[in-house]
Amino acid sequence: MWAMTSAHADTPQNKQQYSGDIPVEALATAVDESFDSTMDSLRGLVSIPGIAWPSFDPKELDRSAEAVSSLVKAAGMTDVRILRCDKADGTPGGPAVVARRPAAEGKPTILLYAHHDVQPPGDRALWRSEPFVAEERDGRLYGRGAADDKAGIMAHLAAYSAVSKVLGEDLGLGVTFFFEGEEEAGSPTFGTFLEEHQELLRADVIVVADSSNWKVGVPALTTSLRGLVDGTFEVRVLDHAVHSGMFGGPVLDAPTLLSRLIATLHDDDGNVAVPGLAARDDVAVDLTEEDYRADASVLDGVRLAGSGTIGSRLWTKPALSIIGMDVPAVDVASNTLIPAARAKFSMRLAPGQDPEAAMEALKQHVESNAPFGARVTFTPGERGNAFATDTTSGAAKVALWALEESWGVKPVEMGIGGSIPFIADLMEMYPDVQILVTGVEDPDSRAHSANESLHIGDFRHAVLAEALMLARLNAEGLGA
Repeated sequence: MWAMTSAHADTPQNKQQYSGDIPVEALATAVDESFDSTMDSLRGLVSIPGIAWPSFDPKELDRSAEAVSSLVKAAGMTDVRILRCDKADGTPGGPAVVARRPAAEGKPTILLYAHHDVQPPGDRALWRSEPFVAEERDGRLYGRGAADDKAGIMAHLAAYSAVSKVLGEDLGLGVTFFFEGEEEAGSPTFGTFLEEHQELLRADVIVVADSSNWKVGVPALTTSLRGLVDGTFEVRVLDHAVHSGMFGGPVLDAPTLLSRLIATLHDDDGNVAVPGLAARDDVAVDLTEEDYRADASVLDGVRLAGSGTIGSRLWTKPALSIIGMDVPAVDVASNTLIPAARAKFSMRLAPGQDPEAAMEALKQHVESNAPFGARVTFTPGERGNAFATDTTSGAAKVALWALEESWGVKPVEMGIGGSIPFIADLMEMYPDVQILVTGVEDPDSRAHSANESLHIGDFRHAVLAEALMLARLNAEGLGA
């Protein structure tokens, strides 16, 4: 059985000092006593293939929302709703589960966010077990959504249940659950949803449980996220396909010219070569090349791209990837000159970078580097702002204390190379709110990839850390 070790696991000079009377051991016992049930509920959620992409059955997404709603009610919430807004084209957005417990007089309200929709499973042959059957192996739970982000939902619910059990009528903290149903599809109705339910979702603190820890056994508070722009560009050279033998030579095919255009996006060292993009090399923590290569599964002999520290290349500099291409598949290719080829790009932006300016810079670069005079069509997609946490805020201090108390080691304040664009919407709607980005993943969770998994021991720590945070905010408010 798991036992609390935090009181003894760290040195006095590293331990965050706190003299308040928070029932740490009682909360740890409550988390431990219900942990088997928490894991069973997580396994049940993993079994539901709720995917918000238009090409997947929306009934499964509805089933996922209903299952989450039932779990929220079981945690003691009575005001539980399934809400949705329409997309710009009139089709329905993903179902969100929202529940609210009003704050007692003088107490703050905390909104706990996660999402119940998941990524598609991808190539089944790459999975060691069925994607939508939770399987435990070597201390990890495998399955699509086991880490991203159904474990985030269960961490919120289990922490709230533990605090409710231990504090009883002394719990006056306002708590709102907001479990989105379309995050993996880019949150297309998020802004509209906030506008329609602004008062329902209003809070003093927002905890977004959709990030990662530093490594197994070492927690982290995510203090920065990169912004994001994506879209497509197409290269066209012919009005229609022609015989490659009869006409090949004087004109190059579209896939070849698309490849030449893509090659201009990076310099010889692998740095993004688009002029006008923000970049910094001032990260507070770093990781070794050996650790990065292991975490990212880089093959032996593959040289890492870019310059500067590994941390800056991950967190405070732009990164540009081609994530899809429209060209004929090898198995169906005919002997013709292909008239057009298209690529989808995803560009992560350094904190401080304006997404509109970044999109325009990339557009100008692509259009000015059209190879051999090919016709290039640039189509912008989604945009999202970067994010940075004020770690001097009362909520951040409580979160760092709770992470250290639960894990027994000092937490890392780290950046994340990924993006959570809807955080910018939250900050715009609620400019005075304190936003904390936490998570249950670790570098080997493989979110979005085959064999996604959750480290069960760290998941337990995450539940306790959040329970401690809720208890301390309840006792002391934001002046903690």
